[in-house]
Amino acid sequence: MSTLKINNLQVEIEGKKILKGVNLVVNSGEVHAIMGPNGTGKSTLASALMGHPKYEVTEGTAILDDENLLEMEVDERARSGLFLAMQYPAEVPGVTNSDFMRQALKAVSGKDVSLIDFIFKYEKNAEDLKMRKDLPHRYLNEGFSGGERKRNEILQLKTLKPKIAILDEIDSGLDVDALKIVGNNVNDMISPEFGCILITHYQRILDYIEPTHVHIMIDGKIVLTGGKELITKIDTNGYEWVKEELGIDFEAGNE
Repeated sequence: MSTLKINNLQVEIEGKKILKGVNLVVNSGEVHAIMGPNGTGKSTLASALMGHPKYEVTEGTAILDDENLLEMEVDERARSGLFLAMQYPAEVPGVTNSDFMRQALKAVSGKDVSLIDFIFKYEKNAEDLKMRKDLPHRYLNEGFSGGERKRNEILQLKTLKPKIAILDEIDSGLDVDALKIVGNNVNDMISPEFGCILITHYQRILDYIEPTHVHIMIDGKIVLTGGKELITKIDTNGYEWVKEELGIDFEAGNE
């Protein structure tokens, strides 16, 4: 079993404090849904954990299986077992999906990857996601729709098999059918070897990826934790009740 422990994580962007003390423990086998209004720091948490240079960690710790993530470069965090499915995946012209993924798998595993074994598993994963047959072999995300890019992120997830994944709004840009396919593929991965943090605004992805924990983030902190009952309440009443119940005065800012 793997464990990600985040303690009092505080993060700034260009001198502006976004995260103000995030505490979270995520074990493999668990799905932690993080919800909250725009501008509360959800995507900042994802980017800071993965090591984006724009985000400055000013205080706190993030430990994955006794390894200090905050002392690692981005590639080292990936090799330690952390994965980020990005909200806005970038295009990389001239590099095919399959070449990119084979090199990423070699880098993360530290082992040579048999081309035949890789192609078999890679194409099986693409088939599970019902991707168009040409997409896995086209240039990385070039000309892909928003939904195709999100499926491609999950294709990478299934191929790399990390310990803990951070899924940043993987539901955005997906129609109902694609949402079900992506959700079911992620849900099937949950095991004693894999857990995830799922960042989302909406209930709909949680119909397919069943959370074990639900957290509400407001103003750079996790202010409330519970079970699926929180999802229903948010879907019905939004976030105003959280602010009123906890006495929080909050205006959305940058994530």
